[in-house]
Amino acid sequence: MITWKKITNQTHKGVTPLGKVAFIFPGQGSQKVGMGKDLVEEFNECKSIFETADAQVGLNLSDIIFNGNDEDLTVTYHAQPAILTTSIALLEKIKEAGIKADYVAGHSLGEFSALVASGAISFEDGVKLVHKRGLLMDKAVPVGQGAMAAVLFLAPEKIEEVVSEVNKQGHSVGIANYNSPTQVVITGDAPGVQLASGLIKEAGAKRVLPLKVSGPFHSSLMKPASEEFENELGKINVDTCSIPVISNVTAKAITEADEIKELLVKQLFSPVKWNQSIQELVDLGVDTFVEIGPGKVLTGLVKAISPSSKLVNVYDVETLKQFLNEWEEIKSC
Repeated sequence: MITWKKITNQTHKGVTPLGKVAFIFPGQGSQKVGMGKDLVEEFNECKSIFETADAQVGLNLSDIIFNGNDEDLTVTYHAQPAILTTSIALLEKIKEAGIKADYVAGHSLGEFSALVASGAISFEDGVKLVHKRGLLMDKAVPVGQGAMAAVLFLAPEKIEEVVSEVNKQGHSVGIANYNSPTQVVITGDAPGVQLASGLIKEAGAKRVLPLKVSGPFHSSLMKPASEEFENELGKINVDTCSIPVISNVTAKAITEADEIKELLVKQLFSPVKWNQSIQELVDLGVDTFVEIGPGKVLTGLVKAISPSSKLVNVYDVETLKQFLNEWEEIKSC
């Protein structure tokens, strides 16, 4: 992990202020059995957050997270509320220290953590909403009928051309994620993704890796789930953001409640424009990215997109304390 001491700019007059800061939140796939357990043992506030999540989703989610197995935790409707809860538990300790972001963003599911961080959605509504989202996504396409694959080192334009040709043959395949300049994920019906993967290799991709997922996320096959999800969104209160959120769908900053709702529905069947979102944040003056939540996937992607950016991971008690201690040292300089 790059520490706060290392990411500040040194001058002969001392420490210069950091530029703009973005908090970024991981999505599905970053879950790990045991995540957040040390937070609950260390901080009563974090324990309360996990207890609230259990009550909102109507099951002992905490036990699945802390003591379960990978198979149970990976189930979409467990993984999504589990990751959001862990991320928000970490965020609450950061907020308690008075540390604020200029912008927030999240990868797919992580956008809901970002919206909670922005004040647009309460944690109670957010965790309940993503649990329902997971259930809807899980039932939208029967297991085995959909697939996803990561493509490494092939221009997105080439991948889009292959996908277009495959769809002309009666398949439903699309781009799920524009993750970085060198990584794109495709999604859709299983035979179509398999066909596209072979053609993409022939087109010059360095690697095409099938992903272990339960469905074709961010594909047109998720449109039935999006219609039901829109009804669920109508049941909760969505406010104007106090911190701008970069939308996965548009890669632009949003703050208004109506736009948030519209784009969250579209997000289920639209590509996650993560590469474009990070580029937008850099253009907005962000030079420091703090990934809050399990794993280090997003900072790896940011490094590939913007190598000069300053990166921090906060994923457990140790990294949280280090972050808070070094922030205090910088403020006192």
